Amino acid sequence: MTQERTISSMQPNSDAWRIITGHYEKCLRKHGATPAGVDWPSGADLAKRYGVMLELLAEAGRRPQLLDLGCGPGLMLDYLDAAGQIDRVNYHGIDLSHEMVDAARARWPGHAFSCRDVVSAPLPDQSVDVVIMNGVLTERVTLDVETMMALAKSLVAAAFRAARTGIAFNVMNAHVDWQRNDLFHWSFDSLADFLRSEVSPHYVLRADYGLYEYTCIVRRQPQVVAVPMEAGWWAK
Repeated sequence: MTQERTISSMQPNSDAWRIITGHYEKCLRKHGATPAGVDWPSGADLAKRYGVMLELLAEAGRRPQLLDLGCGPGLMLDYLDAAGQIDRVNYHGIDLSHEMVDAARARWPGHAFSCRDVVSAPLPDQSVDVVIMNGVLTERVTLDVETMMALAKSLVAAAFRAARTGIAFNVMNAHVDWQRNDLFHWSFDSLADFLRSEVSPHYVLRADYGLYEYTCIVRRQPQVVAVPMEAGWWAK
């Protein structure tokens, strides 16, 4: 039986993240630059995730700066290319894994990729428009929940500091019939408390796209909801 490592026995970022990146590197070696290579079961599900998260781009203006944090082998670019959107964003991919970054650069040589820990080496404040983290916080592999929670909170906070418009990320839904011990299930209330107190009160939790996860979209400003109304509609 694999013994889980606790936060007291490791450096919170480097050692813990190495367990997670090592898992994904094994997937990449086995399956190549495919959805299975980043441990997703299907391309159709991956497209749903990207479709939901990238809706935030519509709020970021013309040719927004898009940071794909935890970019893996660059599959977001495959999605953007298939959707006819690849030339409408200024893309940059960052990953902790040198293997992932090397694969991404080989596949997409015309785009920027780098290997960086944005918690220990933060990006400048509000230096990009939108940050997307797809699959970065869904698996904890052998980490205990406390360690994974600490990692998740530090990464979400760092990503948001770098974003002018907002961020989007997914986690496994805690409100399901059963939970897998290798996945990171984050309850709505726990995440909402953290966002409200330490990140931003302007967030939405979406669990409406048919997967056993949900996506959180966190904005720097309240979302503008335009509803055409006649003048004086409430006047009596």
